[in-house]
Amino acid sequence: MNKKKVYPYWFLLVPLVLYALFFLLPSLLGIFYSFTDWNSRTVDDLHFVGLKNYIEIFASDKDYLSGIGHTLMFTIVSNIVKLIPALFLAVMLQEGLRGKNIYRTLLYLPSILPFVIIGIVFRSVLNYNNGLLNSVLEFLQLGFLKQKWLSDLGVVWKSIVGVDAWRGIGYVMTIFIAGLGAIPKTYYEAAQIDGANFWQRLRHITLPMLSGSIMINLVFGITYGLKVFDIIYVLTNGGPGHATEVMTTYSYQMYANGQYGMSVAFNTILLIITAVVGVFIVRTMSKKEVQQ
Repeated sequence: MNKKKVYPYWFLLVPLVLYALFFLLPSLLGIFYSFTDWNSRTVDDLHFVGLKNYIEIFASDKDYLSGIGHTLMFTIVSNIVKLIPALFLAVMLQEGLRGKNIYRTLLYLPSILPFVIIGIVFRSVLNYNNGLLNSVLEFLQLGFLKQKWLSDLGVVWKSIVGVDAWRGIGYVMTIFIAGLGAIPKTYYEAAQIDGANFWQRLRHITLPMLSGSIMINLVFGITYGLKVFDIIYVLTNGGPGHATEVMTTYSYQMYANGQYGMSVAFNTILLIITAVVGVFIVRTMSKKEVQQ
């Protein structure tokens, strides 16, 4: 083989070795351990138990299925709540708005803050007795709107999604702005000459041309939603009761209790769901791009 053709592949060797060593191998070992009775009492004496751990997850009376349901629900809702506002903010800031760079910076800033810091701050803000939000509502004579934001079953998920949206909208918006910057302005000029209004330009030019950015945001957003842990753990620790438990918090609890095999089985289910959803989105969006 020609040395010039082989030479570039040497640059891939080190990343591939590192990827296999630190990601692929641990993942395969994790899948193997999910079929064992690995726990704090059998570290040196593992036994193959087949699908026992998976049956326990899907058939147990401990309601592990609710964690899977909550994870899927959060993933769907959080993406809707972030994608739509972020798209319109990106479109607005792409127009000739005065001070748009300042607005972009302010909206993006929350996305660079650590999840743990955000969770601690908002846990204080949303405190029922002396939290900033309820205090402001009382000051404005709107005390009837006060809620137990993190302990009331009716509003706790809304609070979590709201905090997550506050952090993530700016990041999603930035990706959309990058996509909008790549759309030739001549398309919009021609559409305006033809009398197209804002909504027609959005439907026939902006959205089709942003398919790549939409796919990126969907893949990132769904991957994040399925693996969400920090914000929920810090805000509610899965409570009240088990109302906000997700797959990762259940997995963390199992691992902390020494149920390593069960924990890895839960993570394997999460891996499969993430892979299936990710492949489906990429293929669907790729087909749309080809059709266009």
